[in-house]
Amino acid sequence: MMRPKQEAQAALFYKLSFEDHVLQNDLLGAIERHLDLSSIRGHLAGFYSITGRPSIDPELLIWMFLLDYFSAV
Repeated sequence: MMRPKQEAQAALFYKLSFEDHVLQNDLLGAIERHLDLSSIRGHLAGFYSITGRPSIDPELLIWMFLLDYFSAV
């Protein structure tokens, strides 16, 4: 089950906000301005089950991977 897209919500267990971790003049800020991931939900919807616990938003998951990868460089 794919979790609905959430703009900003106080999290119960974790909080990840791209804007809180990335400066606009940083490499990830430049990537964010040019990379549009809004269509990723439609492409991945068929891979999510309709039963079970909701998964993390796929757009957020990709940004978390990018943030982790570029912060380690």
